[in-house]
Amino acid sequence: MKHWKLATAIWGLWAIGSFLTISTAFGQAKPVDLYYSNVFPAPHKICVLNVEWGKEIEKRTNGRVKVTMFPGGTLTPGDKCYDGVVKGLSHLGHSVFSYTIGKFPLTEVIDLPLGYRSGLAATKLVNEYYSKFKPKELDEVKVMYLHAYGPGLIHTRKPVNKLEDLKGMKIRATGTVSRIVQALGATPVAMPMPDTYDALSRGVVEGVVCPIEALEGWKLGEVVKFTTQNFIAANSGAMFVVMNKDSWNSLSSDIQKVIEKVNEEWIVKQGGLWDEIDKSGAEFVNKRGHKMISLPQEEQERWAKAVRPLLDDYVNRMKAKGLPGEEVLKFCLDRLKTLQ
Repeated sequence: MKHWKLATAIWGLWAIGSFLTISTAFGQAKPVDLYYSNVFPAPHKICVLNVEWGKEIEKRTNGRVKVTMFPGGTLTPGDKCYDGVVKGLSHLGHSVFSYTIGKFPLTEVIDLPLGYRSGLAATKLVNEYYSKFKPKELDEVKVMYLHAYGPGLIHTRKPVNKLEDLKGMKIRATGTVSRIVQALGATPVAMPMPDTYDALSRGVVEGVVCPIEALEGWKLGEVVKFTTQNFIAANSGAMFVVMNKDSWNSLSSDIQKVIEKVNEEWIVKQGGLWDEIDKSGAEFVNKRGHKMISLPQEEQERWAKAVRPLLDDYVNRMKAKGLPGEEVLKFCLDRLKTLQ
């Protein structure tokens, strides 16, 4: 905590100077350097695509804007990334909503087990949700774009062929996924994604819920041997790319238009990439003798029934907060059918 407070003070001073630089840069024809805090490690394809986003901004602004990437949570850790953008510790930030559970209540709908089958569909859905409902929980920042990974499946050290096999198993999960794991009869264990490989290898946890891409992208396929294809109860995980409002307002209108245009294009690129790397992740583990377990229809229905109370609970929790949870959930369920 002391280190975080010290970092906040230091970066706060940096941010003031940085904002002054931004506001004067155009008059001096100097490029604006935007610091981008990214939770994904540098080699991960999602991080690589983020770097390309920055290069595209630089290209289309003729070098007037440069983006400096800080991967792997090196500037601000995943659970501090959003607040770091708000406070000016970074100009841009990319992390996972569920790392700060409760802070974005309405947006938790995307993480529910809605039965996802595609990262592109999940990404389109979260952006359409944001565009339609404009949740106030994101008013502190300028949203660049949102995205969400493909179906969150259960990957384990030993086979899971039915619900009973999950009973008592320790499964790494965060945020809403923790409640999904609990509803399925397992024991959720919260930890950051970078800690998951070691926890699985040492048996601290026996499985993880994540998109299949993580078996390659985070090398988890080296320490798990089975994937249960529970698509009917599959969740996704909403993520954000956001910008500090002062930084955004300091940019000229023509540069803002360039960035917004690139953001629109990146929604499709980002969603498509999730599906590409899911396919690559499957190929990665198949070569290692990994076993994919398909659940028969009757068992799929059992899983769907087990997680259904989470949807009802979401509606009730949002109603208690005065938020349109029922309307949001219906929109997402109906829209997802047409996107997949």
